Amino acid sequence: MKIAQVAPLWERVPPPTYGGIELVVSRLTDELVRRGHDVTLFASGDSQTLARLEAVYPRALRLDANVKEYTVYEMLELSQVYQLAEEFDIIHSHLGISALPLASFVPTPTVHTLHGRFTTDNRNVYTYHQKQPYVSISNAQREINLNYVGTVYNGINPEDYRFVAQPQEAPYLAFLGRFSPEKGPQHAIAIAKQTGWHLKMAGKVDVVDSKFFEQEIAPHIDGKQIQYLGEINHAEKVELLGNAAITLFPITWQEPFGLVMIESMATGTPVIAMNLGSVSEVIAHGVSGFVCQSFDEMAAMIPAALELNRQTCREYIENKFSVIQMVDGYEAVYGKIIKDRINSNGRIHAARIQF
Repeated sequence: MKIAQVAPLWERVPPPTYGGIELVVSRLTDELVRRGHDVTLFASGDSQTLARLEAVYPRALRLDANVKEYTVYEMLELSQVYQLAEEFDIIHSHLGISALPLASFVPTPTVHTLHGRFTTDNRNVYTYHQKQPYVSISNAQREINLNYVGTVYNGINPEDYRFVAQPQEAPYLAFLGRFSPEKGPQHAIAIAKQTGWHLKMAGKVDVVDSKFFEQEIAPHIDGKQIQYLGEINHAEKVELLGNAAITLFPITWQEPFGLVMIESMATGTPVIAMNLGSVSEVIAHGVSGFVCQSFDEMAAMIPAALELNRQTCREYIENKFSVIQMVDGYEAVYGKIIKDRINSNGRIHAARIQF
């Protein structure tokens, strides 16, 4: 198949530090190329990929202080994609609502992966374009009625995450994620203080969350019991998660898919999480972690989580959340959409498509 992958421009593909969507796009794109597909990646110019790279800007926009209007470059990117639409059998957008209007005007089908959350405002756009094909990244994400072609869980390369059978450092809890109220770092701190555990935290602080960080997080960071490592790269992330006794995932929102959970379990570290969003689909309760109904329950489950088998956590990810399973799912989605389009109007170059 000739496939266009359309990534956000905010981070490069793959991201050097934080960037769940960009990491998923990277792994998906490269595996599709390995399987023999002709893939073009539309992303920032500093992206690293096995596919052909098309870029409207030379670097990730988050890194360029000269960029004041992100949407200008996203519009340029989408203009480029849809001007070239006839060259592809399918376009895969990871941009949320941005591609929806243009996708309606070309015969090449576009599939939209729903990486984000539904809001009061964007629900209106999704509902207007209800019949376009969508992929959810968890069943819990399906809060509104759309044309869902399938649910495809995010996947990682387990070999990118060193398995740690027995952490060598003094036992600690880990928190990894964006420092915002919905991610729950304030609750991770409370759990650590309630139980007396050492907590190591890492992740980025967006400008919009700077006040929250200064008021709710910074006063508790003492460099001893509560340690903040800043925004870390992949190797540092693997070290943080792999050497932890337990990873905390104390979210307060309906998160569509928590990539941190599968990254932690891939290193062998079980996860204790709040039962919101995709959590119950990602964690095997009592096997790779615990799904809890309250923060007090999360704290109470720490002793039980310490008894879980780390090798089993690793095998669980290998069997359910690898890049192989993810790409198998997307290949099936692409095939179904293209065949449906052939059956409906016959306007596609079927001779070049191989399933």
